[in-house]
Amino acid sequence: MQQSQSVCVLGGGTAGWMTAAALANKFQRSAVPVTLIESEQIGTVGVGEATLPHIRFFNQALGIDERAFMRETNATFKLGIEFCDWGALGDRYIHPFGDYGLPTPDNDFHQLWLRAGKVSKVSRLDDYSYPIVAAEAGRFRIPGENPDQIGSNFGYAYQFDSNLFAKFLRGYAESAGVERQEGKVVDVAVDPESGHVRSVTLDDGRTIEADLFVDCSGFRGILIEQTLKTGYDDWSNWLPCNRAVAVPTELNGKPLPFTRATAKTAGWQWRIPLQHRTGNGHVYCSDFATDDEALKTLMDGLDARAIAEPRQLFFTTGRRKKFWNKNVVSIGLSGGFLEPLESTSIHLIQEGITNLIELFPTGELEPYDIDEYNERMGLNFERVRDFLLLHYVATQRDDSEMWRHFRNLTLPDSLQEKIDAWLTRGYVLPYEFGVFLPPSWIAVMLGQNLEPKNHDKRADRIPEADLLRYLEDIRAKTAKEAEATPVHADFLERYLADAPQAAWRTT
Repeated sequence: MQQSQSVCVLGGGTAGWMTAAALANKFQRSAVPVTLIESEQIGTVGVGEATLPHIRFFNQALGIDERAFMRETNATFKLGIEFCDWGALGDRYIHPFGDYGLPTPDNDFHQLWLRAGKVSKVSRLDDYSYPIVAAEAGRFRIPGENPDQIGSNFGYAYQFDSNLFAKFLRGYAESAGVERQEGKVVDVAVDPESGHVRSVTLDDGRTIEADLFVDCSGFRGILIEQTLKTGYDDWSNWLPCNRAVAVPTELNGKPLPFTRATAKTAGWQWRIPLQHRTGNGHVYCSDFATDDEALKTLMDGLDARAIAEPRQLFFTTGRRKKFWNKNVVSIGLSGGFLEPLESTSIHLIQEGITNLIELFPTGELEPYDIDEYNERMGLNFERVRDFLLLHYVATQRDDSEMWRHFRNLTLPDSLQEKIDAWLTRGYVLPYEFGVFLPPSWIAVMLGQNLEPKNHDKRADRIPEADLLRYLEDIRAKTAKEAEATPVHADFLERYLADAPQAAWRTT
């Protein structure tokens, strides 16, 4: 396939328009013509409103102004995710977008904290994390540029309306030369020799040909599954939640700079504050709760008036056996689904796009490029799966059938090895591919009461008095920095007061 040939993206929504925008930005109009097909009659899932910090780099790569983007998507800032009632009823902790303490030449900060806890009473590890302390106080500011300073050693993400984000990216993509075609696909033509998709036919009779197709058709997987019969790895044995019900509410007070996930008896409930409303939803397993019970749990747990009717979603956790099959690449829900416990849905879309651009064919489709893509995406999905499963199995709860199920579950070897290394001496096995770095694993494991038996003995080199003084200095500096940080809502109002109009807007 030559770079002068064409790409067709099937499906709009977040996945489709992120893909189209990124390809248009990469190939600058005529180099690789990009067509996107979507139908106004087909809805999108559109409930994913929380993200990971990587989304900032996606926007920056496209040259998108942060303030214009935030204004048009009703976005708020996000410093992490608060987890309530996961390790035990009444527990709470925040998974921060940043490290704990400050980097030291010889020791990970958490190892120093573990060692200090053996000889003295120390503050919780959270008190040495600026994004946690700031989030708990409802405060936010853009990080500084010096990574050796407390107020710089963190990242941030966004909480936004994903439907508005898709519309925003549509404007960007069309201004960059993407051609949008309205219509439903009613037929797919496949080459009888190669098995490649040659064209799709729309409900008005038009036929659209392309050399590479990107399937962003959601759970339907029109090309990757309905046409190519790629197959699906069902992970319900590890992540059995298979349904969700979502509803928006009015804002209750000022929006906080974090997402909340509260564990329930048959799943968990999310709360995501935007500028104009709050997103709420209950993810659950139909084996442990009826739809009516799940809806009641959601509505009883709201802290403000609902402003729309609840919306029901059905899914099966897992991944496509191949993300790239023949000349079809599946991105978004067509490639797989992992429940939104750690805001990974949009990130996995981003990973799919990034890897596609890195491995984009410059001639004929090469099997080793396709194999590499599938290997990378497979690892990304499996490692997110393990991280999500950790939340369910690192628990002391046994108050419902679901929690008893997880306490008796046989884990994937990859996750069991991770837990064993942690419990032995607080070590987090590193990944080459995988979104969650050691601080994320530390946050969940300690937050849900997985205490290591030992610490790294290199931490013993520091005299006890010096170590305790060092920790107290970091704690005090963290508290002081957070106290000097503006209230999130006030910072947001000032930051967006003179937000520019998106470059492609004419009105």
